[in-house]
Amino acid sequence: VQLVESGGGLVQPGGSLRLSCAASGFTFSSYAMSWYRQAPGKERELVAFISSAGGSTNYADSVKGRFTISRDNAKNTVYLQLNSLKPEDTAVYYCYARVRVVGRTTFDSYWGQGTQVTVSS
Repeated sequence: VQLVESGGGLVQPGGSLRLSCAASGFTFSSYAMSWYRQAPGKERELVAFISSAGGSTNYADSVKGRFTISRDNAKNTVYLQLNSLKPEDTAVYYCYARVRVVGRTTFDSYWGQGTQVTVSS
């Protein structure tokens, strides 16, 4: 299983970014996906969740109305659109999946390497 994030960077307050997470090694369309973030000195927190078909989403209260999670099952990719960014959104953003790989009987957690988002003027 591989999860590879991209799209982070430095942006001014009020700006936007779109993060992508390309997945491989499992049947992407069968599993829910999530985005987490971790700011310096803080615990990793759930930002957004999307169901396997994309029909159900959930967001942390701190990002509701500003962030949008989506997925393209044909491209094995999940996205996170970040709008109206604030300095407190500065963090490393991680893609996450909990999947059962072919040949295994248990579900395992997988994380991407993370992509840095810095919101600063």
